[in-house]
Amino acid sequence: MRMRWEEVELDMPTRPRMPMRLYEPPVRQKAPPLVLYFRGGAFQQDEPADRETPIASALAASGAVVVEADYGSISRNMFPDAVDCGLAALRCLSSRRRQLGGVKSLILVAGEEAGGNVAAGLALKARDQMPGQLHGQVLLSPLIDPTMSSVSIRQADTIGMRDRWSDGWMRYLRGFCGSTHPYAAPCLCSRLSAVAPALVVTSEDDPLHDEVVSYADRLGEAGVKVRQHVFPAGSGWNEIYNEEGGAWMQALCVQFSLFVQDLRA
Repeated sequence: MRMRWEEVELDMPTRPRMPMRLYEPPVRQKAPPLVLYFRGGAFQQDEPADRETPIASALAASGAVVVEADYGSISRNMFPDAVDCGLAALRCLSSRRRQLGGVKSLILVAGEEAGGNVAAGLALKARDQMPGQLHGQVLLSPLIDPTMSSVSIRQADTIGMRDRWSDGWMRYLRGFCGSTHPYAAPCLCSRLSAVAPALVVTSEDDPLHDEVVSYADRLGEAGVKVRQHVFPAGSGWNEIYNEEGGAWMQALCVQFSLFVQDLRA
C-alpha cells in the first residue's frame, strides 16, 4: 500500500487548500471504491496525524482508494466549518473520480468517533446539496449525540472518555450554540429519508453503543438501506478511540467489502 500527503485545492474562498492523505491499495482493482475518510480525536485534533490512521490503511488494503481529509486543522474542529470543509473535499473527490478510480467507482464517506459525526452530517448535507453523488456512508461509533444521555455512555469513564467527549462537544458546537442543527447532531435530525446507504458499526461494550444503534435503526425506519454490525463485548473495538487497530480489523474489512458489494448490486 502506498500513502502520501497532498495539498488539495478546494472551492472555498476562505479555505482554498486542505491537506489530504491518499492511501492506495496494493493491487488496483477496476473501478475501486473511493472513500473520503475523517479520523476521530473527540474534535480536538488540530494537526494532521504523524502516523497513518489504522482503519483508513486497512480499508485501502482491502481494495479501496482512501482519501483522509484533514478537516480539523483548517476548520479548528468547529461546526459548521468542519462539515463545510467536508463538503468541499467531497466535491473535490467527485471531480477526481476518473483520475483516482474510474467513472464507475462508488464514492463513500467514512469516519470514526468525531470523524463519524462529520461523515454522518456530511451525508445529510450531500443529500441536500449533491443529490445522487454520494453512494454510501461508513459510520464507526459516530459521536452524534451532544446530550450524552444514553445508558451506555454512563459507562464511558471506564475508558476515560466521558470528560474528553464533553469538552469536544463544547468546542465543536461553540458552547452548544446550534447543537440541534441536524448536520451537527445527526441523531436529532427529523428527516433521514433519501440519505446514502449506511454501514454502521459499534460493539456491545462501546460507550456510544446506544446512540449508534438508535441512529442505525432510525435510518432503517426512514427507508435507508443499513448494514449494522455489533462486535461482541471484549472484542477490543474501543481501541479505535486511541486510534489503534486490533483483532477486529479483519472482520471490519469483511463488513466493508460486503457493504460495497451490496451497493454495487
